[in-house]
Amino acid sequence: MSERGGRDYNEDACGHWHSERYLCCVLADGAGGHGGGDVASKLAVSHVLQGYAARPAHHPQLLEALLLDTNRELLAQRAANPQLRNMHSTVVVLSIDLQERHALWGHCGDSRFYAFRDGKMQQRTRDHSLVQSLMDAGLLDEAGARNHPKRSELYSALGTQGSDLQISVSQTPWPLAGREALMLCTDGLWEWVPDGEIATALATAPDPQAWLNDLGERVRLAAVDAPRHDNYTALALWLGAD
Repeated sequence: MSERGGRDYNEDACGHWHSERYLCCVLADGAGGHGGGDVASKLAVSHVLQGYAARPAHHPQLLEALLLDTNRELLAQRAANPQLRNMHSTVVVLSIDLQERHALWGHCGDSRFYAFRDGKMQQRTRDHSLVQSLMDAGLLDEAGARNHPKRSELYSALGTQGSDLQISVSQTPWPLAGREALMLCTDGLWEWVPDGEIATALATAPDPQAWLNDLGERVRLAAVDAPRHDNYTALALWLGAD
């Protein structure tokens, strides 16, 4: 699911690649003037998928290296085109070894990965953002974060130079041992749909597309008084127990 929301154009992008053994899902949310956000998100998705297809990055160091290389590509494109000098993008990547049945993920910015097992949330990435740091310090709860005036202020995104870049990668494989529902999404979705509502929608959904359709409807209802609300994009994957 990828919708424009209340914006003039969609700066989100997503995609996936798989072989017989490996699956890679990636999602990005771009920003930057003169169409730079649209370019940045598409560049991030295509570079991750091309790099993963050439060498499946199903190892923490390989996944981190792939994201660092994607950042270098974004910086190179910025340097080559003055109109794109302000472009940057969040990114979240999910890697699955279908043979060994375990998952790894990595991200930069505030696009998220969620993992539910038997309907209960087991994993969720932590944003590289101001409000996440306030929540970690106990100064803000989830409801307060959604209304914070600086909720969109990121500490890191692709297109960042040097030591200011923050990339987080899961360090141990997560076994896919039960009934898993996995989702990657941009902040245009989770900003309007709390984690509890994501789980509620999952509980009544017969399939992953129905889950996303429900979440999209929840975004539209919650944002009815915000006609300029952000693009929202999500990619969902369900795995059975057998």
